[in-house]
Amino acid sequence: MTDRYRAFRDLHRPGEPLLLPNAWDHASAAALAARGHQAIGTTSLGVAAAAGRPDAVRATRAETLELAYRLRDLPTLLTVDVEDGFHDDPAEVAGFVGELAALGVVGVNLEDGRPDGRLAPADHVASVIAAVRAAVPRMVVNARTDAWWLGVPAPLDEARRRAAAFRAAGADCLFVPGAPDDLVGLLAAEAGLPLNVLYRPGGPDLAALGRLGVARVSTGSLLFRAALGAALHLTDAIGAGRDAGLPAPPGYEEVQALVSPSAT
Repeated sequence: MTDRYRAFRDLHRPGEPLLLPNAWDHASAAALAARGHQAIGTTSLGVAAAAGRPDAVRATRAETLELAYRLRDLPTLLTVDVEDGFHDDPAEVAGFVGELAALGVVGVNLEDGRPDGRLAPADHVASVIAAVRAAVPRMVVNARTDAWWLGVPAPLDEARRRAAAFRAAGADCLFVPGAPDDLVGLLAAEAGLPLNVLYRPGGPDLAALGRLGVARVSTGSLLFRAALGAALHLTDAIGAGRDAGLPAPPGYEEVQALVSPSAT
């Protein structure tokens, strides 16, 4: 049997970044897998918004697990955004990650942002990472710091400190959404872990990020928001009697083909 954990870990090559698109339901994940993406992540915002719940407040533990169950048979490697683990107790987080592993999930994204908008203490996040590593030793743990997104003082110093703590706890990758473009190369060189950044329209492309030493580029909630934006744009264009100017959407048969007979 193919070692799926190792296969996913091996896709993280500094200088040759993995493009990790993030899905929010079965259709989006199946469509991305059909396009040949070897690995797909989930987006917590997309999962939460699709369920009518807010993101980043531990409201979608059940929905996250259910989505992993729905995606378990897709021909791709799956990594799941679990916010901060949906719990304060490291053992509870580790247990949840174990449930995901039982469904075939090979990676998790664990963030240090708290529901109250502050960063969790670095030692607490490290204890969560260590608990996950002990419970599911081969799980690929992408440790995310929101030092820039939450506007903490001296975010570079804070990110450096957290990178060291997360690495020591057993994290496999460091995710730094919002890090300024001019600091990405420095972070890639200093983190001691494969660096994951968030793709930003208008920002550096994959090749440029590769030259900076990045190993993984995630789309985050961008695809979900783009799909929502396209739906609104098309609806407005129909109402105004004008051409929407959008690419042709997938046909009915193409979408129907994304669902396996056993899932209908």
